Amino acid sequence: MPENFTKIIGRLKLYLDFKGYTFNQLAVAIGVSNSYFSKMLKSNGSLGEDITKKILLFYDEVNPEWLILGKGSMLKKESKNYKDAQPDPLQVSEPQTSIYRLKTDYYGVEQQVIPLYEIEASAGLALLFSDQAQQVPLDHIVLPNAPKCDGAMYIRGDSMYPLLKAGDIACYKTLHNIENVVVGEKYILDISNGDDDFLTIKYVQKSEKGDKYFKLVSENKHHADKDIHISTIRALAIVKATIRFETLA
Repeated sequence: MPENFTKIIGRLKLYLDFKGYTFNQLAVAIGVSNSYFSKMLKSNGSLGEDITKKILLFYDEVNPEWLILGKGSMLKKESKNYKDAQPDPLQVSEPQTSIYRLKTDYYGVEQQVIPLYEIEASAGLALLFSDQAQQVPLDHIVLPNAPKCDGAMYIRGDSMYPLLKAGDIACYKTLHNIENVVVGEKYILDISNGDDDFLTIKYVQKSEKGDKYFKLVSENKHHADKDIHISTIRALAIVKATIRFETLA
């Protein structure tokens, strides 16, 4: 049974990026309108068997099992190493990835395609988590050997600077039960305290006010610690990995 459209389109984008092609070029190659793939993304539709066959016929080096099921290597016969086919790293931004492993992270996923969301456009984590299947991601990230992640978002603000800075990407795992919070780890929190709704990334620590409170601690020492009542947390997710792009000289 083929995987859903989001996963297949993520792998297809990985291949197109590898070859230096665009979705518009793919659309022209297989004889569909230039807007076909953008409409599919917006509607969370399905590629369909006919379109998938056309893609595999036109790009016959692609491994069908990899594209449809996510199994095996990207190419049927890799005549050159994937890494060797990448652009010169002296001329592009090189991603630096940090992985945060917990006691429950026994092993990483060999290669996963993580949807990247614009959280602000989704009106916060609560709405995104409740209906993530219907949200259209901005893009997809391929992150090898990392703990399982549900999604990724851009970091805003400087509360975790210099560990994390604005523009970095945080890959997260949704937490559905607040009782499962691991004290001392980094979390993305969607908070509504009656006067304000905001999104933040903080260390979550025990509060001296009791079990119904958490202390939110910043890496940036210019931000004071803050105790919040757990009832003000609309949604939260634990940070599993972060990505920062640095321009190499």
